[in-house]
Amino acid sequence: MQVTIHAAKANLSKLIDAALSGEEVVIARGRKPVVKIMPIVQSSFKIGLLKGLVAGNGPDFFAPMDEGDLAAWEGGE
Repeated sequence: MQVTIHAAKANLSKLIDAALSGEEVVIARGRKPVVKIMPIVQSSFKIGLLKGLVAGNGPDFFAPMDEGDLAAWEGGE
Protein backbone atom coordinates (compact mmCIF):
# COMPACT_ATOMS: atom_id res chain seq x y z
CA MET A 1 0.00 0.00 0.00
CA GLN A 2 1.28 3.47 -0.85
CA VAL A 3 -0.22 6.61 0.63
CA THR A 4 0.59 10.30 0.50
CA ILE A 5 1.99 12.18 3.46
CA HIS A 6 -1.37 13.92 3.94
CA ALA A 7 -3.22 10.57 4.03
CA ALA A 8 -0.59 9.13 6.37
CA LYS A 9 -1.13 11.99 8.84
CA ALA A 10 -4.85 11.33 8.86
CA ASN A 11 -4.57 7.52 9.10
CA LEU A 12 -1.38 6.82 11.03
CA SER A 13 -2.95 4.33 13.48
CA LYS A 14 -4.47 2.32 10.62
CA LEU A 15 -1.17 2.34 8.73
CA ILE A 16 0.70 1.11 11.81
CA ASP A 17 -1.83 -1.71 12.24
CA ALA A 18 -1.43 -2.64 8.58
CA ALA A 19 2.37 -2.75 8.92
CA LEU A 20 2.11 -4.86 12.08
CA SER A 21 -0.09 -7.34 10.23
CA GLY A 22 2.57 -7.76 7.55
CA GLU A 23 1.45 -5.33 4.89
CA GLU A 24 4.09 -3.15 3.22
CA VAL A 25 3.23 0.49 3.91
CA VAL A 26 5.00 3.18 1.87
CA ILE A 27 4.54 6.92 2.32
CA ALA A 28 5.07 9.05 -0.76
CA ARG A 29 5.69 12.72 -1.36
CA GLY A 30 3.45 13.24 -4.34
CA ARG A 31 4.06 10.06 -6.35
CA LYS A 32 7.64 9.53 -5.20
CA PRO A 33 8.01 6.93 -2.38
CA VAL A 34 10.11 8.37 0.45
CA VAL A 35 9.66 6.17 3.56
CA LYS A 36 8.42 2.75 4.56
CA ILE A 37 6.62 1.88 7.81
CA MET A 38 7.76 -1.46 9.17
CA PRO A 39 7.44 -3.20 12.54
CA ILE A 40 10.38 -3.47 14.91
CA VAL A 41 11.28 -7.08 15.62
CA GLN A 42 10.78 -7.79 19.31
CA SER A 43 13.44 -9.97 20.86
CA SER A 44 12.67 -12.41 23.61
CA PHE A 45 15.56 -11.76 26.01
CA LYS A 46 15.41 -13.97 29.07
CA ILE A 47 17.48 -13.34 32.18
CA GLY A 48 19.18 -16.46 33.49
CA LEU A 49 18.94 -18.26 30.17
CA LEU A 50 22.17 -20.22 30.80
CA LYS A 51 21.65 -20.77 34.53
CA GLY A 52 22.69 -24.30 35.39
CA LEU A 53 24.24 -24.86 31.96
CA VAL A 54 27.57 -23.11 32.54
CA ALA A 55 30.05 -25.17 34.54
CA GLY A 56 31.92 -23.70 37.50
CA ASN A 57 31.62 -20.38 39.21
CA GLY A 58 32.76 -17.12 37.73
CA PRO A 59 35.05 -14.68 39.50
CA ASP A 60 33.77 -12.77 42.51
CA PHE A 61 34.13 -9.19 41.35
CA PHE A 62 33.39 -7.86 44.84
CA ALA A 63 36.12 -9.87 46.58
CA PRO A 64 39.21 -7.91 47.66
CA MET A 65 42.14 -8.04 45.19
CA ASP A 66 45.48 -9.43 46.30
CA GLU A 67 48.35 -6.93 46.60
CA GLY A 68 49.98 -7.84 43.25
CA ASP A 69 46.76 -7.49 41.26
CA LEU A 70 45.88 -4.25 43.04
CA ALA A 71 49.30 -2.76 42.29
CA ALA A 72 49.01 -3.77 38.62
CA TRP A 73 45.50 -2.27 38.43
CA GLU A 74 46.71 1.00 39.93
CA GLY A 75 49.65 1.19 37.50
CA GLY A 76 52.35 0.06 39.90
CA GLU A 77 54.60 -2.94 39.61
